[in-house]
Amino acid sequence: MSTPEIVLSAQGLVKLFGGITATNNVTLNLHKGARHALIGPNGAGKTTLINLLTGVLEPSAGKILLEGQDITQLAPHQRVKRGMVRTFQINQLFDSLTPLETLALTVSQQQGLGARWWQPLGGQRKGVSERCETLLEQFHLTEVMNQVTHELAYGKRRLLEIAIALACEPRVLLLDEPVAGVPAGEREELLQTVAALPADVSVLLIEHDMDLVFSFAKRMTVLVNGTVLTEGDPDTIANDPRVKEVYLGHGEDAHV
Repeated sequence: MSTPEIVLSAQGLVKLFGGITATNNVTLNLHKGARHALIGPNGAGKTTLINLLTGVLEPSAGKILLEGQDITQLAPHQRVKRGMVRTFQINQLFDSLTPLETLALTVSQQQGLGARWWQPLGGQRKGVSERCETLLEQFHLTEVMNQVTHELAYGKRRLLEIAIALACEPRVLLLDEPVAGVPAGEREELLQTVAALPADVSVLLIEHDMDLVFSFAKRMTVLVNGTVLTEGDPDTIANDPRVKEVYLGHGEDAHV
């Protein structure tokens, strides 16, 4: 059986902050259609690695390839245009807009319509309103689509955040702790939505919640002290004594 195409490749990434090596020769390959999780204890270097992949930080050494093209020097917005989109652990929505307005803005920009997003739905291009309608339904936001975002339940805000990312039509989606801070009563809807993400979108999940990680991921990379400890399928990771040792005392060893 042929190996799936690699859509995102980090090759020997190093990030130095003064005398501290935050990312130490990290190599990670994300295959087409992947459900890949990046895990590790606090301080493992997960956020630094994601910031390198998305262009927020520049690597001290190594390179990043997106669909075979070297993007190491590209600005974050240029990476988004090329199909790599990240959601943020800290919610970064337009608080004064409604979900409908926010998605209309994102979809319009994606379709090259610029500032015409604000027109009433009847005045928008049909493609914008249809895409918004699909996203609102897919992310269980239809009932709250005209509610100001800052008034939404936190779980709905996280759903909107992922909907915004998907509105950018990513081929690679970096899901940055999607259930962080979400109350238990709102988590199930979010977990189901994450599980139902389009199969053609390759997903790298950064998450502390091991229930979500093990229900979602088909492959996992374990990062410790900025270095890849191991990589494998969920069963391999769950039974790896080195992973159990790393998580011992971190309160995250229910599965590992």
